[in-house]
Amino acid sequence: MFKTVATKPFDDQKPGTSGLRKKVPEFQQENYVENFIQSVFDSLEGFKGKTLVIGGDGRYYNREVVQIAVKMAAANGFGRVLVGKGGILSTPAASNVIRKYKAFGGLVLSASHNPGGPTEDFGIKYNIGNGGPAPEKITEAIFARSKTITQYVIADAPDIDIDTIGTQKIGEMDVEIIDPVADYAELMEQLFDFDAIRALIKSGFTLRFDSMHAVTGPYGKEILEHRLGAPDGTCINFVPLEDFGGHHPDPNLVYAKDLYDLLMSPNGPDFGAASDGDGDRNLIIGKGIFITPSDSLAMLAANAHLAPGYKAGLKGIARSMPTSGAADRVAEKLKIGMYETPTGWKFFGNLLDADMATICGEESSGTGSNHVREKDGLWAVLLWLNILAVRKVSVKEIAHEHWATYGRNYYSRHDYEGVDTAGANKLMDDLRAKLPTLPGTSVQGLKITHADDFAYHDPVDKSVSKNQGIRVLFEGGSRVVFRLSGTGTSGATIRVYIERYEPDPKRHDLETQGALADLIRAAHDLADIKGHTGRKEPSVIT
Repeated sequence: MFKTVATKPFDDQKPGTSGLRKKVPEFQQENYVENFIQSVFDSLEGFKGKTLVIGGDGRYYNREVVQIAVKMAAANGFGRVLVGKGGILSTPAASNVIRKYKAFGGLVLSASHNPGGPTEDFGIKYNIGNGGPAPEKITEAIFARSKTITQYVIADAPDIDIDTIGTQKIGEMDVEIIDPVADYAELMEQLFDFDAIRALIKSGFTLRFDSMHAVTGPYGKEILEHRLGAPDGTCINFVPLEDFGGHHPDPNLVYAKDLYDLLMSPNGPDFGAASDGDGDRNLIIGKGIFITPSDSLAMLAANAHLAPGYKAGLKGIARSMPTSGAADRVAEKLKIGMYETPTGWKFFGNLLDADMATICGEESSGTGSNHVREKDGLWAVLLWLNILAVRKVSVKEIAHEHWATYGRNYYSRHDYEGVDTAGANKLMDDLRAKLPTLPGTSVQGLKITHADDFAYHDPVDKSVSKNQGIRVLFEGGSRVVFRLSGTGTSGATIRVYIERYEPDPKRHDLETQGALADLIRAAHDLADIKGHTGRKEPSVIT
C-alpha cells in the first residue's frame, strides 16, 4: 500500500517569507514536490493519527500537488486530511479550517499574488496548529532536512475524487472533501453585522468586488451576493482560473487599474475592492479615493469597535516595519500596544496568540485580525462595509476625518523587479556599511536623525530576527526603507518604501508622488540605485 522511494536532495528548497516558491517547471522536476513535502513531515513530531488540512488557490499544478500531498500524508501516518473541494481553499480559509477543526497543521498550495500558468509560479507553505505560517525554527529545519533527504514515502493508490464532498479512504486515513467556503462564511457572520450591511446595500449603496479570477471568487459570490444581497454582477472575475485569466493577481493600482478607473469615474460605485491569488490581500478604493494599505490598517483599527466581533476594543495593533506609521498614532490615542515586526505574517502569530494584538497589517495589501492567523482580504472588505453601514458616510469622508485627527502619512512603495541578484546584494551591503555615518548628515536638504538595519526582538518568545530591512529616518517623522523581497521567483526585487508625515490638514490633498519627491531623490542618492542596478525608474509604483 505504501512505498518508499529513493531520492536525492535539491539545494534550492529554502522556504522564504511565505513558503517555497518556484516556477512550475521546477516543481515538476522528478521528486521535487515529494522531497519538499517529506522534508516538512520529517521536521515535525507528534502528528501520527492527527488531522492535516490541504488546499490551495487553484493555480496551475494545484490539483496534481493535492494528490501527491494526500498520498504522502497517508504514508506518513496522518489519521485524517481535510481537502477543499476541487483542491480549493483560500489562505485565510485554510487557517480557519485548521483552527476550527483543531488540525495538527496544513499544507497551503499557493504563490500568493504571483502569476500562474505552466511557466509561471507555484508554492507550498506549511501552517502550524494555530493556523499561521510555520515560524523560522521550523522552516529552517525543513530546509536543513531538504539538503540531506534520501527517501520519501507515499501511498501506492489511485487519485482520490477531490470534486465531490464526502469521505474517502487511503489505507487507514480518512480523506474528507469539504465545502471550501462554508466554514469561512460562518465565521464572517459571527464577526460582522450582516443585517446592517444588507440594509446599507438595500438603501442603494453600490460596490464592486474583483477576485481577479483567483480563489476569492466563490467566497465573494457567496457572501456578498448570496448572503448580503448585493446585486448579481457585484462580483467580477469570480471564476478561479489556473492562469488567473492571463493576468497578474496582485490587487494594486497597476494590475487592478480597471477597478481604480471605475471608482474614479463619475458613475462609479460607492466602494470597490479586489483580492489576490490566494485571498489574503486586499485593495480598497472609495468613490474618488484610493486608500493605501497602511492607511486602511489605521482606519480599520480606529473604527473596528463598530463591528460586533471587535466591540470590546483592541488589545493592540501590529504592523510590519515597512508599513507606514499611521496605525501608531491610532494605538497611541487608544492607549494600546503597538508592535513593529519584520515583513512576513508569521511574525504576528506570537502577538495574536498571546492576546497582545488584535489587528495586524502590512503595506503589501495584507490586513487581518485574531480571527485567523493569516492576512485576510475579504475580511478587510467586510470590516470596511460594516464601518460604512454604521457610520453612514462615504469612504472619502472617513479618510479625511481620520487625517484631520491623526495627520496624514503620504506613502509609496517603489519596486525594482528582476534586478541582477549580485547588484541588489551589493546595493544593500554598501548601504549597510554607510549606516553608522548617516545620522546628523543631510541628503536632498533632509536631515537624517537615525539609520539602522532593523532587528526584531519578539516580546513573546524573546527570539531575535536581524537584517530585516534598512531604515533611514529624517526630522519630522519621514523615512525611507530598503529591503530585498522574499516573494519573487526570479532575480531579485528591491523594495524602497518612502513615507512623509504631514500634520497640516491644509496639505492633506497633495498628489502622493509629488509630496514624496524630495524623499524619492534622497533614496536614489543614499543607495545609488542607478549605479547598482542600471535602473532610473522602478518597475512598479504602489
